[in-house]
Amino acid sequence: MKRDIPTFLLYVFSFFLLWEWLRPVNQLTDTSNMGIFIIFLIISFTASFLNLKVIWKSTLMLIFILFSIHHLHYEEGLFNISWLSFFTMDCMDNIRYLIGRQWYNLSNEFRTLLFFILLGLMVYLIHYWLLRKQRIFIFFFMTLVYITVLDTFTPYSAKIAIIRTVVAGFAVMGMLTFYRIIQKEKVHFDAGKIRKWMIPLSLMILFSVLVGIAAPKASPIWPDPVPYLTASNDKAGTSSHEAGPHRIGYSTDDTALGGPFVGDDQAVFAYKGNGENYWKMETKDMYTGKGWIASGSTFQSFKKGDLVPIYSVPAEVEKIKETARVILNGSYKFNYVMYPAGVTKVLSIQPSNQNTNEFLIDGNNEKISFVTSNQQPVVPQSFTVEFDIPKYKASELLKTTAFPAEMNRAFYEKYTMVPNDLPPRVKELAEVITKGKTNWYDKAKAVEEYFGNTGYIYDQKNVAVPGEKDDYVDQFLFETKRGYCDNFSTSMAVILRTIGIPTRWVKGYTGGEFQAYGDEGSSKQFYEVTNNNAHSWVEVFFPNLGWVPFEPTVGFSNEVNINYDMEGDSVVSNQPITPSSVKKTQKEEKDPTMAKKDSNQSDWKEKFKTKVKLHWGRILFITLLLAGIAVLLYRLRGRWAPYGILFFYKYKKKDENFGSAYLILLNQLERYGLKRKGNQTLQSYARYIDTFFSTREMTRLTVRYEQYLYHQSLPKGTWKETRELWENLIKKTIA
Repeated sequence: MKRDIPTFLLYVFSFFLLWEWLRPVNQLTDTSNMGIFIIFLIISFTASFLNLKVIWKSTLMLIFILFSIHHLHYEEGLFNISWLSFFTMDCMDNIRYLIGRQWYNLSNEFRTLLFFILLGLMVYLIHYWLLRKQRIFIFFFMTLVYITVLDTFTPYSAKIAIIRTVVAGFAVMGMLTFYRIIQKEKVHFDAGKIRKWMIPLSLMILFSVLVGIAAPKASPIWPDPVPYLTASNDKAGTSSHEAGPHRIGYSTDDTALGGPFVGDDQAVFAYKGNGENYWKMETKDMYTGKGWIASGSTFQSFKKGDLVPIYSVPAEVEKIKETARVILNGSYKFNYVMYPAGVTKVLSIQPSNQNTNEFLIDGNNEKISFVTSNQQPVVPQSFTVEFDIPKYKASELLKTTAFPAEMNRAFYEKYTMVPNDLPPRVKELAEVITKGKTNWYDKAKAVEEYFGNTGYIYDQKNVAVPGEKDDYVDQFLFETKRGYCDNFSTSMAVILRTIGIPTRWVKGYTGGEFQAYGDEGSSKQFYEVTNNNAHSWVEVFFPNLGWVPFEPTVGFSNEVNINYDMEGDSVVSNQPITPSSVKKTQKEEKDPTMAKKDSNQSDWKEKFKTKVKLHWGRILFITLLLAGIAVLLYRLRGRWAPYGILFFYKYKKKDENFGSAYLILLNQLERYGLKRKGNQTLQSYARYIDTFFSTREMTRLTVRYEQYLYHQSLPKGTWKETRELWENLIKKTIA
């Protein structure tokens, strides 16, 4: 190959392909200073492009390798011979380690040398593939396999890497194909011929990439096998930000939500009480776009029998006093207390001693911890908690319609805060869902019921992990619509925050599984709670009632006691909530048939407007794509139209079809480029066509056509005799 611009581009794209092998190394290993290795690649590719002699190329690369190793690992002066002798001795020792397969004993200096040698070999192989074989598909394919495997089994995200690899790979393969054709056919080529090849190639790659990025992506057909391959290494309590799927269970880190869970039926605790209860572990108040964090900590201690310093249910709310005895599993590893909402006291602890009688609570996230002794949590075998179950009045729930003047502004802003880069369509959806609702409770119920009525699916396995630029809530609401409690609860909390309703995210356990009744004459029942019962839900703050729980997750129910016996109280409707609630007018009330018809029509229009508003990007893309296809088909009609013409006349048998078929042939010949001059007779034009195609078919057809024009009739069987001539000419225009 010549050292020209196209060859230079070949090496540039090949460099980018090899660079994709280095990008994940910095993220997945302890290797640093990747810039030095990239500079080494640039020097190596430049030397190969300039076709330097082997001795000069090797010398240049060796000098750079030694300079880099000295810069990374030695403090002596570069020209101080002592460091070079140390490095030589180190290499001798490491070669013995290699022979003895003692990989972990290799020094960092020797590992750096090996990495440079590996990169040099890769550059040589690419140079060999480019110049000698003029094929690079194997390396391109290996690069795709490499980054996709890392994307699947490691935290490395290859979304953009795949695009870069496809662009570089197809560009190199297209250019190499051009060179192979030129050499095979022994054709002289210049810059103009190269441009004629490269411009369509570039447009094809650009169009393919843009379509691949913008086109809607289908959901996976097969379940992800990775959870089953890696689940055995995951334990309860795995941080949610760690790579790969993890076992379900309570965890302390919620900074990066998403990804699949694997079930775990290991018991966490059991309890004895009057019915099921949700058990809280903590709350969190700051949504980051990827997960939840606590905005701060305010610690306070209390003892057994003291009032638990948690924001309790207001005194004016009617309550039912209850107690429950909790028995912890022997393998319980956390230093935190589970408790029902409305907890007031810890009554008794077994075994009881000075250490187990004290607790520490973080007032910001309401996480209660056992006091530690010698840096170890003193976790008891069992304890009894006292708590209140509130009975809310519907009239009180419906009171709050806006931010009340008596509420603390800082408190309100804290629990209505959302990220600045939250996609605006989340708030738009919130306004659609709560349209027509005038108070906070009705709005919260509308959002709570929205997920169960609009096709959202509860799933623990096929759950997406948001990418670097994805918002966790936005991805779930508008793209995947599939997830577990974290997806549903976080989405409800954020949706309500966008319309100014204070919420917080709650973590803990559901009520567990019923095991047995208590002693004879006792109404107590035993329940067992396992890791599978780990759960999250939402609490909404009402100034006159405190924190009220809501359960948006499909398939779950957290009943709240509401008293509807007061006059004027509104009963919450059980009808499905849709984003397009339409108020009845007086005319609709007078004519129920017309009301139903108009309501259905308005409902359809509202749904259509909502769909357009939420998916305008896809609609615009599909419209532009269809318009582009239509223009392309029109421009290329000379290529595909003849097939349609042949098919249309294939089964026609009447002689009258000859006239229209001849005129269509004239039009097709003009599209092909054989235009008829204005004063040219049909006979003259027919001779021109026959000369061009080296045939006599057009002249024979024209004689028959002129007979048809002059006599307005054709001998019987004319179309049958001439159709083959007509088809042959049509096929010639296709070629």
